[in-house]
Amino acid sequence: MRDMPTALRLHAPVALPCDAACSVIRDAVLDVDEQGRVLFCGPRTDAPPRPADSDVRECGGILLPGLINAHAHSPMTLLRGMGGDLPLLRWLQEVIWPAEARLRPADIRAGMELGAVEMLRAGVTTSAEMYFSGESVVEAVLAVGSRLVLGPAVIAAPGLEGVGSWQRVVEDISRWIDADGLRFGPADRVELGYGAHSAYTLPPEALQTIGESAQQRGALVQTHVAEAADEDVEQRERFGSVPALLDKVGVLDGRVLAAHCVHMSDADLALFARRGTGIAHCPGSNAKLASGTARLVDMLAAGIPVGLGTDGPSSNDDLDLWEEVQLAGMLARLSRGDATALSARSALLAATRGGARALHRDDIGSLEPGNWADVVHLDVDNPAFATGLDTPDEQLLSNLVWAAGSRSVRDVWVAGAEVLHDREPTRVDRRAVQATARTAAQHLRAA
Repeated sequence: MRDMPTALRLHAPVALPCDAACSVIRDAVLDVDEQGRVLFCGPRTDAPPRPADSDVRECGGILLPGLINAHAHSPMTLLRGMGGDLPLLRWLQEVIWPAEARLRPADIRAGMELGAVEMLRAGVTTSAEMYFSGESVVEAVLAVGSRLVLGPAVIAAPGLEGVGSWQRVVEDISRWIDADGLRFGPADRVELGYGAHSAYTLPPEALQTIGESAQQRGALVQTHVAEAADEDVEQRERFGSVPALLDKVGVLDGRVLAAHCVHMSDADLALFARRGTGIAHCPGSNAKLASGTARLVDMLAAGIPVGLGTDGPSSNDDLDLWEEVQLAGMLARLSRGDATALSARSALLAATRGGARALHRDDIGSLEPGNWADVVHLDVDNPAFATGLDTPDEQLLSNLVWAAGSRSVRDVWVAGAEVLHDREPTRVDRRAVQATARTAAQHLRAA
């Protein structure tokens, strides 16, 4: 990588590349090549000579990789606050699915643009989305400039017949991948896959077909697993558990991201570990819907790739992954009765490197040579860092994880291109995006 031209050099007092050791680099340099990939991340004393024509930026804070939201339904920004006091299944059946049946493609684009802007302002550069009207989701993300792993939703549920039969939706996804490839857009900003909603909204033959279609194309399958205790009674009676069902029909033979996984047995965890299945842990949504607390410490101990997700912004009710970092750590400690159950380092890695592993990606989630330069600059001029950066590494990481939050996010680059500057998106007008989303939400209420 050293022979590639350096297009951008960032200097900062501290860089956190989120490598396996969660290193803390002091007086750091980050070099980005002309294709938008990381050339070098390390101490200034070890940095290669800077080409005269490279752009140099002095960042007075912390650099780290863009956070990865491993499970979201971001167009649901338009549904925020609806049915907020209901448990999962009533919330879906009585409020959300009827509202989603009224969504138009333009509404979905408006909701996704708002969600993408909200995530950039929280330092989230990649989101794994499961939603309808995939083309509208892609258009929104490309307009904002962030990164997307999309599984267009495949679901067979009352009131959502308008989205098409599961057979037709699977065929449409397969044709789309065959036409445009698994990844496309500037700097491979979009990855396509299959969004198999759940075992309780799809028959086993649908799950088998989705698994086979995805494996033929090397595509990711996103699915909800064991979120609420009462969602999969029939599947557990027939197959023992949803993970066992997914394994029986062959879905786990390929790339799989399972969201939630709250009610998992030891056998389920062992199966996912053996199959290399990724998990998206969504502590905020699970707590708000009283779904339970996933066994995060056991998952990590089993070697399962675990990332963090917000879930939809109408069940969370925001897209701030820093809150999930804190909740993941606090709930893990609380559930184990052990203040050492999850360290600040482990919580940070779950939102970055862990998210990439859960998505079966090796090109995002850390600032290592060859990876896409998805970078967040944190401003430390706030009370969270009142003691400064000249503190021991563990204290610095503790302040970052437990105190800083999204208020510290100042600038964001995706593939070396600045998409957030001084907390404002550079490619869209935030206020115009909010106004468009407001109009779309009003349409939903009037329908």
